[in-house]
Amino acid sequence: MTPLHQQTIASISYEKPELVHGYANQTLKVDLTAASFEIKPVTREMKDTFTGGKGFDLWLLWNAVTGKTAWNDPENAVCISSGPMGGTPIYPGSGKSIVTTISPLTGSVMDSNVGGYFGPYLKFSGFDALEIVGKAAGNTVLYIDDESGNIQLVHMNDLPQESYGLSDALTEHFGGIDRKKVSVVSAGPGARNTYFGCLNFSYYDGRRKQTRNKQAGRGGIGTVFEDKGLKGLVVKCTSFSVDSNNPADKDALKTCAKAHTRNILELDPKQNEMAKGGTTFITMIMNDHDLLPTHNFRFGQHPQAKNLAADVFRRLFDPGFDGCWYGCSVACAHGVKNFVPTTGPYKGRQVFVDGPEYETIAGVGSNLGIFDPYTVLEINFYCDAYGIDTISFGTATAFAMDCYDSGLIGKEQTGGLDLSFGNRWSALEVLHQMASGQGFGPTIGRGVRWMKELFSREYGADAALMQDIGMESKGLEFSEYISKESLAQQGGYGLALKGPQHDEAWLIFLDQVHNLMPSFEQKAENLHWFPMIRTWFGLCGLCKLPWNDVVPADNAETEEPAKVMGHMKLYAQYFSSVTGRQVDPDDLVVMSEKVYNFQRIFNLKMGFGRREQDRIPYRAVGPVTALEYESRQKRYDQELFEKHGLDVSGMGTGEKIAALREKREEQYEQLTNAVYERRGWTSDGIPTLATVRRLGIDFPEVIDLLAAHGVRE
Repeated sequence: MTPLHQQTIASISYEKPELVHGYANQTLKVDLTAASFEIKPVTREMKDTFTGGKGFDLWLLWNAVTGKTAWNDPENAVCISSGPMGGTPIYPGSGKSIVTTISPLTGSVMDSNVGGYFGPYLKFSGFDALEIVGKAAGNTVLYIDDESGNIQLVHMNDLPQESYGLSDALTEHFGGIDRKKVSVVSAGPGARNTYFGCLNFSYYDGRRKQTRNKQAGRGGIGTVFEDKGLKGLVVKCTSFSVDSNNPADKDALKTCAKAHTRNILELDPKQNEMAKGGTTFITMIMNDHDLLPTHNFRFGQHPQAKNLAADVFRRLFDPGFDGCWYGCSVACAHGVKNFVPTTGPYKGRQVFVDGPEYETIAGVGSNLGIFDPYTVLEINFYCDAYGIDTISFGTATAFAMDCYDSGLIGKEQTGGLDLSFGNRWSALEVLHQMASGQGFGPTIGRGVRWMKELFSREYGADAALMQDIGMESKGLEFSEYISKESLAQQGGYGLALKGPQHDEAWLIFLDQVHNLMPSFEQKAENLHWFPMIRTWFGLCGLCKLPWNDVVPADNAETEEPAKVMGHMKLYAQYFSSVTGRQVDPDDLVVMSEKVYNFQRIFNLKMGFGRREQDRIPYRAVGPVTALEYESRQKRYDQELFEKHGLDVSGMGTGEKIAALREKREEQYEQLTNAVYERRGWTSDGIPTLATVRRLGIDFPEVIDLLAAHGVRE
């Protein structure tokens, strides 16, 4: 590789602190416009209220922006933080970090959970969080070197455009012969030309001797990154160990880490075999339960789904025990070696594909009507290389295909592209157009919400129909689960703070597959505690997979199997052993409630965070078209008759669709009421004064904001 040259823009020396019970106790702010650095202390109040990770990100972002800040304003911040337990090299799933910013898609707070080495390395280099504001002239790289105690902003020309080449180049340049010490964050040309750009977080695979990437995918964080003129973030961490977090009780940490690790090693081979296939096992479970998104979420099954099953990808995955952080026994970071793309700039060249995971398989596979695993791999590879979120790419492209199939748009609008479901060549062409910024691709790249407005305004497309079939809420594209038959998952999507993303309320398995919440009251209760547990992982630098994707052998016999209390008790011990704060599982939920409610209030600050924004397109609730109804006619007819007392024998399909819609939308509103009440929110979805005071987030600016929205004594 040709040696790179760098020109220093600004630099600062710093003294790396010794971590205390999981915290470096300082954050780093970088202003790209002023080319300046500021090291800020982490206060006890900040730790007690926000814990770390996502909580720290939100607090830094809250203080950086106003309610009028747009995603591309200089004051918008990109914040990255791990958490007090992040980087523990002996506990499963401890290598995560959270990235947070104001989203191009939603206009409000967006966070994305990601693996790779950057978050732990950042903390071990001396910073609990990184906050980047302002804008650089372009081709700018931030470099944090804990070995020399130096932070630099440098200008670098002639860097590769695609993220894989960029990660390789920066890893080689800054890591030299010891590349495992370096982690890189980068985006790509697709992030520059779409609203759903992702970030790639690198880690060096010593066994394969190559740089690999994990993605912070949701909500256009990579687009903000590119808009700021950044090419990369690089952190060099010279050494770390189980002592690096300086845990309060190392022996207790080792005990609970050993117990959780043993659980996974013994049970994963008997349950989901993620160490062999990652999350690919989900595909056929979803298909078997009529929950696999197909043709823009119209249907939940397809006879060719077996072509995208776990056994197919296991044969393609390069064998080996793969984790995206040290000591993770889940080891689900699989990939395909020596894959040869058939299109684009890597055509005919052997590449390594990181993935695919289930979300990608469903999003760019079944939801587009594509059931060829090699096409899924090629789209997966180029999305990562270009810095594009596979979930939003799949859902947005599926919407465009649905509009094309329904006659709402045609080749005149698509620039000649045949966007029929199943057309893999057109799907790939759309992706390459997003990278080049030309053709119809960038139109799809603006997202479903933007396309609905454009197609109605410019092409006269039916706005009401597009509202029903456009799978977005709050501006974010749906992740890949059919929620029509799961009221709990409808609530999980609609009531999620950032939009319909499964990481906050992945209730489809608990509700539809395992039937662990049959009653309405159970669904509402689960929509309170489940997001809190999921939020907690994001506060601490943890992956959620070791919690409930592998469960203790006796979990089904416990009082609340959905909570996987055996693992929750281990997590409470883990937190206590690292931080020295003695907690039980209920305390973990309270930690999350503080941050969760603060984020809801942050949404209010940015112009949404009320009931109106918690509604979802009807296709997420029930059948929109006659074809959809008829695909599940027996089920729907039975529901209308047995649950609602309607004699359907003389009703046409259109009448039945309308009757079912009335009942299901009413049911969704009732669920919303119940969840708001359980969470301590008003009927409009705003946290009450009693709630914010109970949680200790009653800051003066919070009280003023609530008062401005009618929430007073």
